[in-house]
Amino acid sequence: MSNETFIEGPLYAARPKVYPQAVHGKFRRIKWTILCITLGVYYLLPFVRWDRGPGLPNQAVLVDFPHRRFYFFFVELWPQEVYYFTGLLILASLALFLMNAVAGRIWCGYMCPQTVWTDLFYAVERWVEGDRRERMLSDKRGWTFTHIRRVALKHFLWIMIAWWTGGAWVLYFADAPTLVKELATFQAPFIAYLWIGILTATTYVFAGHAREQVCIYMCPWPRIQAALTDEWALNVTYRRDRGEPRMSVKKAEQARTHGESVGDCVDCHQCINVCPTGVDIRNGIQLGCIQCGLCIDACDTIMKQIDRPTGLISYDTDINMQRRSEGKAPIYRPIRARTILYAALIVAVGGFMLYSLLTRSQISINALHERNPLFVQLADGGIRNDYTVRLLNKGAEKSFTLDVSGLPGAQLSVAGVSRKPDGKMIVDVGLDQTREIRLSVQVAPSAVPAKTVNIEISATDNATGEKASVRDNFVTAGK
Repeated sequence: MSNETFIEGPLYAARPKVYPQAVHGKFRRIKWTILCITLGVYYLLPFVRWDRGPGLPNQAVLVDFPHRRFYFFFVELWPQEVYYFTGLLILASLALFLMNAVAGRIWCGYMCPQTVWTDLFYAVERWVEGDRRERMLSDKRGWTFTHIRRVALKHFLWIMIAWWTGGAWVLYFADAPTLVKELATFQAPFIAYLWIGILTATTYVFAGHAREQVCIYMCPWPRIQAALTDEWALNVTYRRDRGEPRMSVKKAEQARTHGESVGDCVDCHQCINVCPTGVDIRNGIQLGCIQCGLCIDACDTIMKQIDRPTGLISYDTDINMQRRSEGKAPIYRPIRARTILYAALIVAVGGFMLYSLLTRSQISINALHERNPLFVQLADGGIRNDYTVRLLNKGAEKSFTLDVSGLPGAQLSVAGVSRKPDGKMIVDVGLDQTREIRLSVQVAPSAVPAKTVNIEISATDNATGEKASVRDNFVTAGK
């Protein structure tokens, strides 16, 4: 018989419902400001217009799948330029690292979409059902008529917000005013209704029901952030050196009269009551703390009411708590090797992308050599190679002159295109289009090279002189 003792317990801990209390203060105002700006941009940006000229869409931000384009104000990206999106992802990662190095999880607390929409849903909940105390009492009373009416109204408003969130998303993929009209008259494509339904459901579930569970269990960033932070990063911190030992206001007064040591914390639990994830910041930095600063506002309000200094909870470091306990002044180092490195990388990557964007060519050419056969030997002894050439025009309608260098005596011909009287081979490409042609490069018997040579196929814009070229091989019978 084994002497081991097995302790039975639940494999899953039920979620304790969080009832965040309304709070007022500096950080709450910052969160409201960011919420209004970010949601305002998200919901209204599809309706902003941008004149790109005739024949082009005038929506400022548009993902045009049918024509394989992405428009962002004056920027127009083609599928071949997907590396710009890679650059944006790199910039976003570096910005996230920089924010973490300066002030911990400020992205989570202020700008994360989950935080923003959950904040909005909480605001609706308070407006309909009341603040923390009223909501808790209503849940205890059970399903009274008033409670049912309020809960039904709350969920209806949540679904409306979620529905408009999904609706705004699909507006980025088509002309917004036109799609709104089609949606309202049930003439929009099925895919639009499908995605609105998917995003409505996910927003409603994540912001209305999952809430802090997304931050604690689903999001990988808290785990990554913990590995990236250092001792100089500012985090929402409870100053134990000043707050302990904690006791009520009355007990603190009695202790002071007896000359006992008393902390400023009065154990009012306001920092817990306002936390959107239900964290007790007095237990130190935790996975559930999103660094939103609402506990700072709540604590400062209590400190003012009992006439004690604010800042018992603040953005601080463990180093400064240690320094205060030793009677030293706190020090802050937002500018240090780590933050300088991140900032320098952001500037370098951003500068390279901007330079590449401003100096990129409006035309491009690609060539694919015919594989079967690699070359054709003509009756007179000459050699012909065939290529599939794709011309890319990112601007107004253009005409290109085709040429080949590196192969003396080469003659060009394009299927379906006649040579001009001056001997030039000119191909027209329409506005913001690509054109695929079959190009034949031929040399006379006397000019056939002894072996395969590398050639350059070029296309020159006849209006601006801008040139694009691509290199390939001209294959002969020789090795």
